[in-house]
Amino acid sequence: MQTFPSFLVLEGRSVLVLGGGENAARKIRLLLKAGAVVTVAAPDINDEIAGHAAAGRVRHQAASFSPTLLDGMRLVIGAAEDESQNLALAEAARARGILVNVVDRADLSDFLVPAIVERGDITIGIASNGTAPLLLGRIRAQIEALLPARLGDLAALAGDFRSSVARVIREPHLRKRFWENVFDGAVAQKALAGDVSGARSALLAQLNAPQADIEGSVALVGAGPGDPDLLTLKAQQAMSQADVVLFDDLVAPAVLDRVRRDAERIAVGKRKGRHRLSQDRINALMAELAGRGKRVVRLKAGDPFIFGRGGEEMEYLQARGIAVQVVPGITAALGCAAAAGIPLTHRDLSHGVTLVSGHLKDGKDAIQWAERARAGETVVVYMGLSQAADIRDRLLHAGTSPALPVALIENGTRPDQQVSAGPLHALPALAAQHGNGPVLLVIGAVAAAAQISALPQQRRA
Repeated sequence: MQTFPSFLVLEGRSVLVLGGGENAARKIRLLLKAGAVVTVAAPDINDEIAGHAAAGRVRHQAASFSPTLLDGMRLVIGAAEDESQNLALAEAARARGILVNVVDRADLSDFLVPAIVERGDITIGIASNGTAPLLLGRIRAQIEALLPARLGDLAALAGDFRSSVARVIREPHLRKRFWENVFDGAVAQKALAGDVSGARSALLAQLNAPQADIEGSVALVGAGPGDPDLLTLKAQQAMSQADVVLFDDLVAPAVLDRVRRDAERIAVGKRKGRHRLSQDRINALMAELAGRGKRVVRLKAGDPFIFGRGGEEMEYLQARGIAVQVVPGITAALGCAAAAGIPLTHRDLSHGVTLVSGHLKDGKDAIQWAERARAGETVVVYMGLSQAADIRDRLLHAGTSPALPVALIENGTRPDQQVSAGPLHALPALAAQHGNGPVLLVIGAVAAAAQISALPQQRRA
């Protein structure tokens, strides 16, 4: 993010617009809606601006730019056809510490004017740091198609009742849940259907009803292997409604960006040899937060039920009467293999898949996965990078061919994905080329399909 999103309060503030053509007219329309006191400086102005001036909505000075025009201004916009005028405006404004925007010149601007979607008091701004104005128009059209036409009526109704709700419902968490019920229930339905009086009555009835204590809950949410576009809709919904999010180290930053901005975030990261919190403490923390009426999201890389200890957490919470929802995610075996071009099953090569952990609970290899690999099935090993030599030796001891293809996928599905591939006997050497990111090991004939490019971080032995 190269710019800081914000909305300026311009009601009653003096704003200078330099220029009298269509670019200036577009900016003046927005400024007048915002209640700004607009002065237009240009030798010539078009009919629209002249109409504003004749009606007293703007003040027109038939002059080119001079620094004295900046006296008393809070904001200035350069929309002159003469670029030298815009440059002079920008330099003089910055010298005085006045925010300036020059149309189509992000390099001369302190702020950008976004594409705007309006629904009454609801205003949505969309910006691209000046790089793709045409794309902004298309995004705006898509958003406009999604938003109900009467959304502004609902916002106005909420504004009318805001102080009353704050006075009646003093506890912040109860007040927040009250408004969520308003926007998700019958009040919103009536307002969006045009029945404003009915919506007002329904909101008043809801406010006068007893406010029950809020029951907390926990959602065990699969964050997928790293690409945020692989999140399920249900995962996105849970993340957008969370009061608190407990997340592991393996959850990608791009996924965390999808969490509701005002949600509390608690890192409980667990990697080999480094635990911020023990599993017992994580369990107790989830129960404690839910007991305080919080909606808790336990965000786990991949799927919560595939080597994520989600089953243990669910049992712990259910035993204490806490509502638990499980939101599946794309596990690393599926997402990373697909991103590397590896089909985990193939009619000619593999008729089954075995998922195993490189670090079992008691350090014992209770699953005879080495026999499965020897028999021709695909074996996917999670968290097995540091055990590469031991994995190779166990497979060779079970009679697996030293030439059996293997592939290692680091940071699968992410922009920094790294893939290496080669024969089984070279597995330790391949593992040594990888860094500290999460690495998935694919063993079997299908691993030969791993897509290795010419990028230096992607290798084949």
